[in-house]
Amino acid sequence: MHGYIKTGNSQPAWLFSFVVIIVLILSVLPPARLAMVGIAAFADGGVITVLSERSLWSATYYTIVTAILGTIISLAIGCLFAFLLTLTDIRAKGPLSFFFVLPMMIPPQVTALAWVQMSGPSSPLLKALHIAPPLGSPQPLYSVGGIALLYGVQHAPLVYLALRAGLMTLPRDGVEAARLSGAFSLRVFRDIILPLSLPGIIAGAAISFVSCTGNFGIPAILGIPASIFTLPTLIFTKFSAFTSRTFGDVAVLSAIIAIISVVGLMIQDRALRGRDYRVIGLSGVSAAFELGAWRLAFTSLVWAILFFMLAAPFFALVAGALVPAYGVPLTFKTMSLHAFEEILFRQAVTRTAFINSLSLAGATALCLLVITVLAAYTLTRRKDAASRIVSSLIEIPYSLPGIVMAVCFILVFAAPIPFLHVSLYGTIWIILIAYFSSFFAVSLKPVVSAFHQLDPALEEAARLSGAGFFRRLADIIVPLIAPAAGASVILVFLIACNELTISALLWSAGTQTLGVAIYNLDDSGSSDLASALSVLVVLMVVVLMLLLELLAKRLPKGVVPWRG
Repeated sequence: MHGYIKTGNSQPAWLFSFVVIIVLILSVLPPARLAMVGIAAFADGGVITVLSERSLWSATYYTIVTAILGTIISLAIGCLFAFLLTLTDIRAKGPLSFFFVLPMMIPPQVTALAWVQMSGPSSPLLKALHIAPPLGSPQPLYSVGGIALLYGVQHAPLVYLALRAGLMTLPRDGVEAARLSGAFSLRVFRDIILPLSLPGIIAGAAISFVSCTGNFGIPAILGIPASIFTLPTLIFTKFSAFTSRTFGDVAVLSAIIAIISVVGLMIQDRALRGRDYRVIGLSGVSAAFELGAWRLAFTSLVWAILFFMLAAPFFALVAGALVPAYGVPLTFKTMSLHAFEEILFRQAVTRTAFINSLSLAGATALCLLVITVLAAYTLTRRKDAASRIVSSLIEIPYSLPGIVMAVCFILVFAAPIPFLHVSLYGTIWIILIAYFSSFFAVSLKPVVSAFHQLDPALEEAARLSGAGFFRRLADIIVPLIAPAAGASVILVFLIACNELTISALLWSAGTQTLGVAIYNLDDSGSSDLASALSVLVVLMVVVLMLLLELLAKRLPKGVVPWRG
């Protein structure tokens, strides 16, 4: 028993301390550094200077307004899909759920670029179809409404996933009893389903609001050309015009974003407080409504929504990549693969971006897997308050907006590391460590789910036979959690490969990622190259999601987000 804690779980004594140190470095140190700089800015009067700037209040206004409107749109779309795909007999639920979750996996700047290519007087696709607005008409997406609309499209899957989780546990016997009493379907939905769905709806709204607040890609593409700045884009512009006050200013701005996000979560908590939503009895999706004659209408509706959310923007993106310049109509004469050839074979910047993104995403996914296997092992074996606190701390970086985490890591690594005298600022390593911090929680969830399903008797038998910790890990635990580990790697790789918000502030010459490359190409007027690169990114996302779909049957429930 030497070297193990005596809790009956055969856990090495050093393991929990190791996990705590990793969590302190990745999850506690960066936000704490931001708080220290914010306090220092408050002490020397810098906060007063920032708060007196008109740009701050304008950005705060646009941040809140677009987030609220975007949340309303995401609620409308997400709730519709959640109710129809979970509680009705609509056909093709699997493909519908897969395609509906896809916008959440696509980088927001790609979503914005695709919609810009799909709308307005210069759209190559609309010009080819001869339905483009007349030249001189404004681009409708360069507005508060345009930003809010794309927020809604991007974050509707979050509402869908939050609400569906609650709908899967609805009391089947309660619904059946209401029907036997003669209640019509609409009455059952209004009096039973809807009240019990409120926790999922409120949770989805809160997640959507926080995501809208921290979104950088959409307001960067749509807002900056119209001089509509949100707090994330204001932080970006302040770093672009770096001064001696920049660190203090962005610390204050980041704190305001965090406060807005926390207020959104507090409203969620207040809305649910004092309400008891526990259900008694059998539960499950058997509590379904038969659509009857309405099934064709609702099926047509959801496929039409998906067409305008996914297919039409993607076709527009392809059209934008096939024409020589934005505004040129797509015809057989103007069509060419020049942009794809340029991106893949001639542009050194995009080749570097591909290498950087794939390398960063791969290293993040694989290195985090090693850490999360050890963390999941110790956190699922221990049942004390300390393990619950550590689990909560791991969630902090992922719950904070990416722009805030980027500022945190700039503040941590702006100066050389003490004792080592090595500077990570301006190198690719600062992006890698920031990814470790931000995606730790994403990597951990599938692995924790797998550990909860393991029978500890197998490991205990191996331990009694004399097998050491690492031998048990290699021969018993890792083979059993391999499917979940594979899902963890793919999920983290998928998210990290398309990330923009963190790398937008941390990149420097030679460390561009795909997200940064797409934004820079569009910002410099090379919309054909930006569209071509975006098409390749979307195809990569779809391939990775299909890999997850193939793994789905071997994974713990809930690991693949779009599957029931």
